[in-house]
Amino acid sequence: MFSALLEDSAEDLYEHAPCGYLSTTLDGRIAKINHTLLNWLGYESSDLVGRRDFSDLLTVGGRLYHETHFGPLLRMQGEISGIALELRTADGGRLPVLVTSIIRNGNDGQPLLIRTTVFDARDRRTYEAELLRARQESDRERERLKRLNATLQKTLLPPTLVDVPGLDVAAYYHVASADEVGGDFYDLFPLASGTWGFFLGDVCGKGAAAAAVTSLARYTLRAAAVYDPEPAAVLANLNTVLNHEYNGQDPRFCTVIFGLLTPDGDEGGFQVTLASGGHPPALLMRSDGHADYLPTPGGQLIGVLPDADIATTSVRLDPGDTLFLHTDGLTEAHSVGAAGRYGDEALLEFAQELAPTTARDAVAAIRDLLDSFGTGVDDDTAVLAFNVPRHSSEEQM
Repeated sequence: MFSALLEDSAEDLYEHAPCGYLSTTLDGRIAKINHTLLNWLGYESSDLVGRRDFSDLLTVGGRLYHETHFGPLLRMQGEISGIALELRTADGGRLPVLVTSIIRNGNDGQPLLIRTTVFDARDRRTYEAELLRARQESDRERERLKRLNATLQKTLLPPTLVDVPGLDVAAYYHVASADEVGGDFYDLFPLASGTWGFFLGDVCGKGAAAAAVTSLARYTLRAAAVYDPEPAAVLANLNTVLNHEYNGQDPRFCTVIFGLLTPDGDEGGFQVTLASGGHPPALLMRSDGHADYLPTPGGQLIGVLPDADIATTSVRLDPGDTLFLHTDGLTEAHSVGAAGRYGDEALLEFAQELAPTTARDAVAAIRDLLDSFGTGVDDDTAVLAFNVPRHSSEEQM
């Protein structure tokens, strides 16, 4: 068998090569064409050799491309390769091909003829079409998933924040990726005796599993606050529920701040009581321009242990003061030009430059800050701010 292969003539190898060959004069007239290409096109040699130009085999678009790009580049460079074209077959069909052409020179160095190799691209075209179809379907599926995630995300957040007389409130949710539902959440709602409850938290993980925990946490916090509004008791109830529901192979936990807002005195202030379960501390921005964290050390993650340690603190908000809560997506973001995370110290400096401020202005500033990080924000971020407005007489001073 090997000997038989060695006896194949060069002419036979040319005629029955796995690709098409043709030679044309410099003006494009077909001078020679192999049997392989003739079979693909459905012609006899006598139909083409000396009678047709190479451009005659092209579709209208291919002929235009050949005249404006292919031909000029070939004459300029002497060779052009891997060009996708379509040839017209004898029965009017189209044959997708990849074409490589080279100008051969005579002994005197002058251009003599053009030799062209033609590769059948039907399988490749089919593959590309299938790949394109799969990509389009994937894009459509991704858009459907984004819409589903956006809808699901909205159900985990209050559509609007309730109005608290004598208090300005603002919130914002920054989505790090539209492909996954985040686990951050917040809410503000009325309780008995002129008191309002609020919370802000962050469930570990992303996706549907995190969304389920987020939903459970939100409704548990609301129900627990009605039963016993004392902040440490509310978080203790949530800890019991999460620890009971997710203590098997797939443990789930969250960090949460829960607080109570109670009007305090005739001057328009509010008394705030906070309980924290492993959550980043709240920021207090005073009317005199001072800003600092409200320390809640020792608070443990909610849902990990049967009896979590919950840290509490209290503070009074006077006119002009702003209380700001956030999830760790903000401080764990990568700032532009920095090697590490944004960090608690940078946020505190940012707050000190903002103070004094209002709830809306603080949230707007944080929103701009998050936008400045671009893709450096790896995790969703929720922020919630409360501000006691200044009296009109103070604003005029």
